[in-house]
Amino acid sequence: MINEMLEWVKEIVVLYGRIITLVPFLLITALFIGKRSISEIPVFDFLIIITLAVVAGVDISNPNISHLNTTIAISAIAFLQRVISTLIIKNRRIGKLITFEPTIVIQNGTMLVGNLKRIRYSLDNILQMLREKDIFNLTDVELAIVEANGNLTVYKKANKSFVTIEDLEIKKKHEGISYPVILEGKIDSTVLNQLNLNEKWLINQLQKKGIKELDSIFFASINDNHELHFSFVNEVTKATHRIVH
Repeated sequence: MINEMLEWVKEIVVLYGRIITLVPFLLITALFIGKRSISEIPVFDFLIIITLAVVAGVDISNPNISHLNTTIAISAIAFLQRVISTLIIKNRRIGKLITFEPTIVIQNGTMLVGNLKRIRYSLDNILQMLREKDIFNLTDVELAIVEANGNLTVYKKANKSFVTIEDLEIKKKHEGISYPVILEGKIDSTVLNQLNLNEKWLINQLQKKGIKELDSIFFASINDNHELHFSFVNEVTKATHRIVH
């Protein structure tokens, strides 16, 4: 009886010891993986988190499993995620292969049924997500996009947007939506074609602004009025204030 009690106490001590050592290690692993995985939860990072949870859960529930092997496994999973995340940042093609693309589901107040079926979202799913954004009328929406992380981004029609300083003027300037036209030095001809423009026009506009190399542009967008906005690869920006918690 005493031996059984001692064995039971030993198992409890081992269990608590595993929890005490594993939880801080998982916290360190999460910080190593980065803020992106915690905030967005794209599909690949979701699988990584599930795998980490399974490995940690099995280690805690089964004292016969080597604690050292669990630590090595968690380290290897975190390192794999870090490598894949770096590759995604450096090569957008890799990112497209292992994650979802943003999908337009509402355009000019009209539900795009084909896109809904493709991403397996029901009408009820979209209507609920709209209500969570205080939108109860589909006609108020100019554009709605299901992002890679499953969240819904909504751009309201001009007359349904919140009042701004610009709205206080008699006449409101409508700039429309800005579309990405250059991504990491590569031109997206599809956007130009939709705006009845071409690469020659874009290059001419770049030359007018003194931009000679496409590789120097990290991101460029264009709106319905054909106005361009740029972010450069070597552009260094510094936040005016530090955000802490």
